[in-house]
Amino acid sequence: MTGNNNRSQRSITLIGVGNEYRQDDGVGIFIVRHPALLNHPGVRVAESQREGAHLMDLWKGTGIVFVFDAVYSRSKAGAIYRLDAMKERVPGDLFQFSTHRLGIAEAVELSRALNQLPAELILFGIEGKNFGQGKGLSLQCQNLALKVIRRVLVEIQKSI
Repeated sequence: MTGNNNRSQRSITLIGVGNEYRQDDGVGIFIVRHPALLNHPGVRVAESQREGAHLMDLWKGTGIVFVFDAVYSRSKAGAIYRLDAMKERVPGDLFQFSTHRLGIAEAVELSRALNQLPAELILFGIEGKNFGQGKGLSLQCQNLALKVIRRVLVEIQKSI
């Protein structure tokens, strides 16, 4: 099942989700602000600290979309989750740390029901450790983010 795609199948959008003032919750923002991704030709970058409906607006009619967010699944810190939302349902409890009523999982499923998913939608969840007040990622979360960035750069190259 592919989404409504008014733009090129090869257009790539990177969306960082989170709150950079809640430590590891800012990992999605950290990723999309990384120079290796910001300066990549043909790649559009967006940030979202709002409800999932904002995500739906950002990915509607696009080609390939990567979404990055912190997760808190109570599993061992250091986990990276990669989900292809076109092939599998997004577990509602994986991206549950959000304070928004309409989170990533709900936005994906609502877009699916409305036939408004992008051509491809890849979600990366990075298991956070510290979610208290303050700016800056834990060292562990920052190292995970750098791994994700390297992986995404490879995926972008394969998509172009």
